[in-house]
Amino acid sequence: MAHSSFRAQVCGPLVLRVDGERREDALPGRQGRQLTVFLLVNRSRAVTRDQLVEALWWDGPAPDGAQATLSTLLSRLRSVIGADRLRGKGELRLALPADAWIDLEVAEWGVHDAESAVAQGDHARAWAPARAALHASNRGFFPGCEAPWAEERRRHVDNVRLRAHEAIAAAALGLGGPELAAAERSARELIAAAPFRESGYRLLMEYFAARDDVAEALRVYEDLRRLLRDELGVSPSERVSALHGRLLNNQSA
Repeated sequence: MAHSSFRAQVCGPLVLRVDGERREDALPGRQGRQLTVFLLVNRSRAVTRDQLVEALWWDGPAPDGAQATLSTLLSRLRSVIGADRLRGKGELRLALPADAWIDLEVAEWGVHDAESAVAQGDHARAWAPARAALHASNRGFFPGCEAPWAEERRRHVDNVRLRAHEAIAAAALGLGGPELAAAERSARELIAAAPFRESGYRLLMEYFAARDDVAEALRVYEDLRRLLRDELGVSPSERVSALHGRLLNNQSA
């Protein structure tokens, strides 16, 4: 399979490969990298110069020469990626080739495809895109940048990671056999990362039930019930409670 002429990694350290050549080191310093990543994650729309200034000088008033500095950064970026791939003056937009590959987009598409496959009961088809989404999102979004736009995107990537774990656990439960271990790992990762997100507990309960270890499944439910009662004053959702009821009934049958 041929590689894309434009590839970018924005989860983890920035990697930019243009026409087969690594080019991220040619970007003009920290601001050049921030500008590049901001344009990459907003490539579906045009952004104004004022929005770019705000993205770069987010921690205080922009300096008097901000627009001139931005012009220099944009000129350097065009020289790195190709002038035809960054279009506009007052409003700017990346115009990347149809086969452009950006790891965050691959993760977003992958987790959506995995969730769709799980919903259709096609657990084998869910496996690869869910793993790809997890691989990218595990790196976190553009570490070291504390700008508000980056923090917002970081929360989005964290959610992609949690959804990938949910899809992996569900697919592993559907596949069974040696893949069950992946269900336990992803369920426990969910609980550790998002203790009030009930899906991790439900998936862990289903894992233990698949191993005929109903007592452990019931213990997981009790952990969730106590957490929600003590911290939020609420009970587990109807879906989790129904699973708990089925396990109790099966145990007493």
